[in-house]
Amino acid sequence: MKIDVCNVSKIFPRFDGEENIVLDNISFSANSGDFVVILGESGGGKTTLLNLLAGLERPTSGEIFVDGNKVNRIEPSRSMLFQQPVLIPWLTVKDNVAYGCRLRRDTENLDYRVYQFIEMMGLSGFENAKPASLSLGMAQRVCLARALVGRAEMLLLDEPFASLDTFTQAHIQEELVNIWLSEKFTAVFVTHDINEAILLGNKIILIGGYPGCVSGIYDIDDPYPRNINLPSFKEYRAEILANLKQAHVGNKKFFSMNNMNEEVALNE
Repeated sequence: MKIDVCNVSKIFPRFDGEENIVLDNISFSANSGDFVVILGESGGGKTTLLNLLAGLERPTSGEIFVDGNKVNRIEPSRSMLFQQPVLIPWLTVKDNVAYGCRLRRDTENLDYRVYQFIEMMGLSGFENAKPASLSLGMAQRVCLARALVGRAEMLLLDEPFASLDTFTQAHIQEELVNIWLSEKFTAVFVTHDINEAILLGNKIILIGGYPGCVSGIYDIDDPYPRNINLPSFKEYRAEILANLKQAHVGNKKFFSMNNMNEEVALNE
């Protein structure tokens, strides 16, 4: 699904009656089948932008189009995965995975599809388990299987792996890329981790500053799987980090990125 974000701003009212401008004049495009990463520091408006793409929020100004159609509501063709797993506690793993499809009466070969993604997510043997017996990582894998089994044309992911341990995170990142390469859906992935952005995305939309605006767009052509030790990876990382720092010149704050082992003062 092709994405066109055209001069989008989002303003929320504040408790004191003033306005909180979260996003300011955001514009970018992505081709159908792209893996788009929205990268920026925490609190910079990334999740708000994802909610706008999902149809959960409306822009204050500007427009968003998917395949030429204006986004103004939630659609089954756009599936969303949140930061924390959201499962129905009284349903088993297999029933949670199948839940959305059953609601939409998309039941053709559903049992086969459910077990296919349960196996792919490393959940075989837990088909009949309830969410209360699952670890956080397993619960998030159930949510990912549920999003994928519905054959959505666009998958929206809001920092879904941030709370997982390093090994689980790396495994699911690899599986997600493999599924994306195979299924050819459009992915939009929010993160504040530069390494994760370069590992996953073929297009990175850098959101920086306050209010959030597009500070840079990077097309990453390196083949998958990617190696963080390659010179090209380090060059992308250095350029993005410098761009983020420049976007915050004059702001009296610091930011930190996961898995970077460094902290950069933005008011130097």
